[in-house]
Amino acid sequence: MAHNIILSHATAVDIYRKYYQAKQCAHIGIVIAATWYEPLMTTTADILAAKRAMAFNQYWFLDPIFFGNYPSVMRQMLGPNLPTFTPEEKTLLKEKLDFIGINQYTTTYAKYCIHSTCVIDAFDGNALVLTTRESNGQLIGTPTGMPMYYAVPWGIEKVVMHMKERYNNTPMYITENGYSQASNSSMTAADFVNDTARVNFIHDYLIYLNSAIRKGADLRGYFVWSLIDNFEWLFGFTLRFGLHHVDFKTQKRTPRLSAKWYSNFLKGSKIAKSVHSDLSLEY
Repeated sequence: MAHNIILSHATAVDIYRKYYQAKQCAHIGIVIAATWYEPLMTTTADILAAKRAMAFNQYWFLDPIFFGNYPSVMRQMLGPNLPTFTPEEKTLLKEKLDFIGINQYTTTYAKYCIHSTCVIDAFDGNALVLTTRESNGQLIGTPTGMPMYYAVPWGIEKVVMHMKERYNNTPMYITENGYSQASNSSMTAADFVNDTARVNFIHDYLIYLNSAIRKGADLRGYFVWSLIDNFEWLFGFTLRFGLHHVDFKTQKRTPRLSAKWYSNFLKGSKIAKSVHSDLSLEY
């Protein structure tokens, strides 16, 4: 399926560039869901596990476009189960994006796992990686409403800088980044509007994006997920990512504290400070 997605992307970009791009003066790219994987321990095994997780998570889709083939570690581990590209397909894939879109929410630890006692989820199983959010009794970040999504602001800078180095500092956009609140049907707008945790989340992630830009990353935009609460995949209406609260029965929308804070930030207001003061955002 992924193989066909990659070739479909290349075909769509080829058509767009031939018939539409010059007229519209627009850019076309691809969006990658980019969790950052940090080695659980500073051992060779865990460092390699983190690299494998990155390969199966991000390089899988980007390497064919930049280098004409899948990551070598995927080929080593999957063998003939991993499809191959023909010479014609490799030509089609070449330089088939103007930017990389990055959906980044969280960071996790990666541990090398080949033992039957390891409980590996389906997503990381082929990479032989065990993912965990805890090391020596300490959580990697602050839990959010989304299970397994922890607020780890420094992870977004690591993703951006890694993309910068691996893919020749191709222009990047953060196409999704946001904070989720858990909810149930008995809760009202009043339970959600004072979302200081979301303000802190956005503020702190912007701190590290600011740092990446200062270090030379060609990062050109940032988009919060999301403007309003909506239907979130398997979680349905039980998770709320919006800057505005939505009453799903009446469709009434109520701006949260985060909406007002973000508006002030975009306008350059000096009152747009974090709710806490352990990080300082320059803008």
